[in-house]
Amino acid sequence: QLLLVESGGGLVQPGGSLRLSCAASVIISDYYVIGWFRQAPGKEREGVSCIASDGVGTEYRDPVKGRFTISRNNTQNMVYLQMNSLKPEDTGVYYCAADWTPRSTLCTAQSLGRYRLWGQGTQVTVSS
Repeated sequence: QLLLVESGGGLVQPGGSLRLSCAASVIISDYYVIGWFRQAPGKEREGVSCIASDGVGTEYRDPVKGRFTISRNNTQNMVYLQMNSLKPEDTGVYYCAADWTPRSTLCTAQSLGRYRLWGQGTQVTVSS
């Protein structure tokens, strides 16, 4: 059974960087789309980015375009989210989630309901 564990969150000043990691317990290459989502206090969970099961196709939601980069290491069953130029509005709990879509070349982080398996989340706080 697929389990996801996020790590890498923390407190960072505005303009700083963090790299989040999502460790999968089984092989995800070619089988799962992996998405990153976040939830700020008092707000609904929203999509941030995703990477297709082919490891090539990606999507970024508008608030993070040009600042965040998603990548995956299929050998280690890891997915990463490099976050640069962080802003206070990036604060929240960040989750990775999996969507069973073998051999996909596209993905979307807009539809949370597609993602059935979720990690426990990691807190990111951007504050001076």
